[in-house]
Amino acid sequence: MPSANLNVMIKAARKAGRSLVKDFREVENLQVSSKGPGDFVSRADREAERIIKEELRSARPNYGWLGEETGMEAGEDPTRRWIVDPLDGTTNFLHGLPHWAVSIALEHKGEIVVSVVFDAAKDEMFTAEKGDGAFVNDKRLRVSGRRDMNSAIFATGVPFGAKTTLPATLKDLARLMPICAGVRRWGSAALDLAYVAAGRYDGYWERGIQPWDIAAGILLVREAGGFVEPLREHEGAIADSSTIVCANPQLFEGFAEIVRSRD
Repeated sequence: MPSANLNVMIKAARKAGRSLVKDFREVENLQVSSKGPGDFVSRADREAERIIKEELRSARPNYGWLGEETGMEAGEDPTRRWIVDPLDGTTNFLHGLPHWAVSIALEHKGEIVVSVVFDAAKDEMFTAEKGDGAFVNDKRLRVSGRRDMNSAIFATGVPFGAKTTLPATLKDLARLMPICAGVRRWGSAALDLAYVAAGRYDGYWERGIQPWDIAAGILLVREAGGFVEPLREHEGAIADSSTIVCANPQLFEGFAEIVRSRD
């Protein structure tokens, strides 16, 4: 049975998802402002975060908060906080591409313990609780069992605009692409991680990532049997890092060595 916290998170994600789907159908009419090159925020994005915050705060008023649009707020309970990306894949959303998600994680004493990633456009609800496994629409998730790099597909985020991580990412691609079955850049870190958990991707890595992009997905991958670490070894908590690498257990070591190379 899902915990009370997970039920609260699912309810919030579905409510925000309904609002986003409604706006997605009228994407051309959205009022959009720019936060920077290739990084847009929409009225839909802000409204989704308002809905989630209202739902979560109503149920758990003492918890802290970290949201993409509204930032960090301390809670009366210093050990727990919500980490929320109301619309991961905003650029896809604004271009009419149905690949975006609501991402909600609950952190307890620095560790992610409950996660929800809701792909509202496809009606896929990915959930995980620490020690209880990962699921999509009540079907248990397992990472892929592939052992050979040449049959594996990986996902990443390719930097845009003036981001300084582009040269390193291009080097990663040059090393990885000749020895694998393909690399995908679909524009939603939350769904990249959910897809690794579901065995659709065999691994994922990215530089310059934000905690709200990956917090929920980290637990999904781990509860589905995958390995997740910071891209830079010996860093602290992944959710507080700006890098990530994950894969199934059979491929992780070799894959991580490739994308961690400094050549």
